[in-house]
Amino acid sequence: MGNRLSSIYTKTGDDGTTGLANGERVDKSSIRVETMGNLDELNSLIGVIEASDIPDDISGYLLNIQHRLFDIGGEVATPGNATNSPTSVERLEELIETYNSDLPALKEFVLPGGSLSASICHLARSVCRRSERSLVELSHTEYINPESLKYINRLSDLLFVFARTLNQEKGGKEILWDSERLKRSV
Repeated sequence: MGNRLSSIYTKTGDDGTTGLANGERVDKSSIRVETMGNLDELNSLIGVIEASDIPDDISGYLLNIQHRLFDIGGEVATPGNATNSPTSVERLEELIETYNSDLPALKEFVLPGGSLSASICHLARSVCRRSERSLVELSHTEYINPESLKYINRLSDLLFVFARTLNQEKGGKEILWDSERLKRSV
């Protein structure tokens, strides 16, 4: 592959627009660009999780997810493009089932926290939900691959399960919501 970026800055965005993969210029405040930014932020947070001390199996899955998120970003950057398939959604569902099977049943809501890697995973999950909301909003006016919408929805579930798994593996206690706590506090 040749050099994709011969210069880091192009000055073409100085007017508040950016170029899509098909060459079309759009306003940087458009929902399409917002969605691409949300996906990029999510991908970056997953990189932070990978950089923390996590098991190799989870790290490998997260690296694959980063590649898939890059593909979904490419779909958004290329109107009408679809690369994601039902197989990738099914794979996330398998991972959710596998990792969730070793976790204790939940009787209360889980508050974000515990170990550092689990906390970052919870943050990534919330950014994933924001990414999903912007994808849904974009889908009201533009074609969005339905499999990509499903993928992002399942990914937030997997990130929740990974957060719980990382807490369990790190010996960090899950912080459960306590509806009576405020009644006891000052």
